[in-house]
Amino acid sequence: MTSSPAPPLLILGIDAGATDLIDGWLSSGDLPHLAALIERGCRWRTGGPDLLFEHGAWVSITSGVPRARHGYHYLRQIRSGTYDLHLPRGCEAGAPPFWASLDPSRRILIADVPETRPLPGHRGSQLCEWAVHDPEEAASAEPASLLGDVRLVFGPQSIIAENYNASLADDKDIHRRLMDRVERKGRLLRAWLGAGEFDLGFFTFGESHTGAHQLWKYSPHARFEDKVEPENELANGIRDIYRAIDREIGALIEAAPDDANVIVLSSVGLKESYPTGGLAEAFCRELGYQPAPEPSAQRPSPIDIARRIIPEAWRVAISRRLLSREARERIVAQQFRTGTDWSRATAFAAPSHYAGFLRVNLHGREPLGIVEPGAEYEDVLRRLEEDLGCLRDPRSGRPAVRAVIRTDEVYGLDRSPALPDLFVEWEPAPYFIERLVHPKAELTQPRPEFFRGTDHTATGFVAAAGASIGRRGDLGEIDVLRLAPTFLRLLGAPRPSRMPGEPVPL
Repeated sequence: MTSSPAPPLLILGIDAGATDLIDGWLSSGDLPHLAALIERGCRWRTGGPDLLFEHGAWVSITSGVPRARHGYHYLRQIRSGTYDLHLPRGCEAGAPPFWASLDPSRRILIADVPETRPLPGHRGSQLCEWAVHDPEEAASAEPASLLGDVRLVFGPQSIIAENYNASLADDKDIHRRLMDRVERKGRLLRAWLGAGEFDLGFFTFGESHTGAHQLWKYSPHARFEDKVEPENELANGIRDIYRAIDREIGALIEAAPDDANVIVLSSVGLKESYPTGGLAEAFCRELGYQPAPEPSAQRPSPIDIARRIIPEAWRVAISRRLLSREARERIVAQQFRTGTDWSRATAFAAPSHYAGFLRVNLHGREPLGIVEPGAEYEDVLRRLEEDLGCLRDPRSGRPAVRAVIRTDEVYGLDRSPALPDLFVEWEPAPYFIERLVHPKAELTQPRPEFFRGTDHTATGFVAAAGASIGRRGDLGEIDVLRLAPTFLRLLGAPRPSRMPGEPVPL
């Protein structure tokens, strides 16, 4: 006797869906379709170590593979065994999405799931990087001809970049474009759902991510110093985008088969936080962990001379206007590689925008590592933790560091060598922190090129209902690595050994 086929599964992603905002808008009636889904099913928050970093969160969500194994954690990482920086891509992390485990004969519909690429050999339609937040690469599709079809009817790849120096007119235009893109994507996805039966549909809206970063300063929820007074034209701009996504969620649920299991999920949330990346480097420099090279007798290069005589703000403006992202990254990598005397460094900070990524210059792992594994390594970690604990923000008088996390303790001793040794979570402030004090030093950071007042939380949101999902209410917090196994169970497919998480009982 053969078992009956599993009901179709429809997953709808809200990229970087701000969980607290969602909760408020559910209560106020602004997200009626999401509220109706929760009412007939269940909801929970996602957490766990795999959400400590925003980059790579979608890799862990879709693959069920722990970050300890895939190692992708930031847009800029140190290449293993070198002091070189490179720009990794989530779709190259070696963690295939859960639908790679499905029988290729099952029909799948995939659209704009972040940090993924189309998988050849599967029935259905797959579209990647067409309309996402900050695309990693050019749009692609499977079958390849699908990209041309989508372009003819719905338009080419849509890139709506964040603009940190936008005027109100610029922001109104970005808001209009985001709203239009939500509607266009909804029309495309409804057409796909109406074209025939499917086993899996996984569609993600990235407008929530871009819109929240871009428009947060206008929101009545904003508390930071760059906020706009509540009476403004974009005060409800973020809510408008979420309401538009909610309308498309309702239309897609209506277009799906009656017996479909439906899941709505966000990756991570949003919080107020100004960039703090310069603080980690200043910490390592000023406290002697990461010494600069001795002054060279050679003549300084033109770039060195320019850096000395051109003000920082001018250099930032020139860089943004004249250089591509790749060219700017090459400069960052060159400055990082040559800006430290590695033969004397005990620890160093990898360049970042927000969280601090600290690595010990470990013998046998780093090319010129001088810290021996074992007791000496532990001693350096202990001193780093103690020094970080001594940092104070003179403006508030409070400790500057909220948490210092040893990645070995969170991800295990066999974790990917791509991960830093310490992850520093700075205490958020409603202003840009230019200066910190330590009993032995003073730390300063200039205003960086990348400057905005929002970052991400380490929790996400899930709502679920359908033929195989009971009316179970609020399930609390569940580790994000349990999502991919849950999706496979709903599809009646076995969980591969690469996924350690247990399915969520639904």
